[in-house]
Amino acid sequence: MNRQSRFIVSVLAFGYAFLYVPLVLVIVYSFNDSSIATVWGGFSTRWYGELLRNDQILDAALLSLRIALTSATMATILGTMAGLALARFRRFRGRTLFSGMITSPMVMPEVITGLSLLLLFVTLQQLTGWPGQRGFGTITIAHTTFSMAYVAIIVQSRLMAMDESLEEAAMDLGGHPLRVIFDITLPLIAPAMIAGWLLAFTLSLDDLVIASFVSGPGSSTLPMYIFSKVKLGVSPDINALATLIILFITVGVLLSWLVARRRA
Repeated sequence: MNRQSRFIVSVLAFGYAFLYVPLVLVIVYSFNDSSIATVWGGFSTRWYGELLRNDQILDAALLSLRIALTSATMATILGTMAGLALARFRRFRGRTLFSGMITSPMVMPEVITGLSLLLLFVTLQQLTGWPGQRGFGTITIAHTTFSMAYVAIIVQSRLMAMDESLEEAAMDLGGHPLRVIFDITLPLIAPAMIAGWLLAFTLSLDDLVIASFVSGPGSSTLPMYIFSKVKLGVSPDINALATLIILFITVGVLLSWLVARRRA
C-alpha cells in the first residue's frame, strides 16, 4: 500500500470513527447499571424497563410519530402538486414568486420560521378564536410548511429528467390530462414521492426549534423532551431510547437494501 492509499484509508477511518463511535458509546452505556450515564456500573437492562414505564417519553414519542406521519403525508401531496406546477407549467404569471415561496423555507433560519408561525397562530387566535390551543394541529401545519419545500424540489427534479413524450403519447391516444397524471405521471415519479415522504418524515421527527415555538403546554414532542432532559443531565433511559431509535433505523436500512438487491 503506497503513501497516498494509506492517507485515504486513514481519512476514511477517521471520518467513520467520528460519525459512529459516539453512536456505539450511546448503545454501550444504555446497558449501564449506574444511575449516572457517564459512569459504568456494570451490565444491566434496567433502563429499558424504566423507559417502557416512563409515560412522558412514550406520550412524547407517540405525539412525534403522529405529527411526522401526518405532516409527511400532507407535505408529499402539496409538494407533489407544487413540483408538477413548476415542472410542467413553466410559464405562468407569478412563477418566480411562487418558486421563491416554495424554496424559501429551505434557506430560512428555523428561528425565523418558528417565530413567524407563532405570530401567525397568535393573530389567528385573536381574530377567529382558532387555534384554541397550540399543539398537534399547529405543529403539524408548521412541519408541513417547511418540509413540503424539500418534496417539491425532489419531485420537480424527477419530472425535469423524465421523458415528456410518454405523457404526450398518452394524451394523443385520447387520455384526459387528469387521467394521464394518475396513470402515467404519478407511477413514474413514485420513487421521488417516496423519497420526499421519507425526508419529510425525518425532518418532522427531528425538528426541535420550530416545534418549540408553535407547541403549547402538554404537547412536547420527543426532541423537546430529550432536550429538556439533557439540560438537567443525560439519564441512562435517554441512552436506551436512542439505542431503540438506532435499532429501528438500522433495520429499516437493511430491509430497503434487501428489497433493492432482490429487485436488481
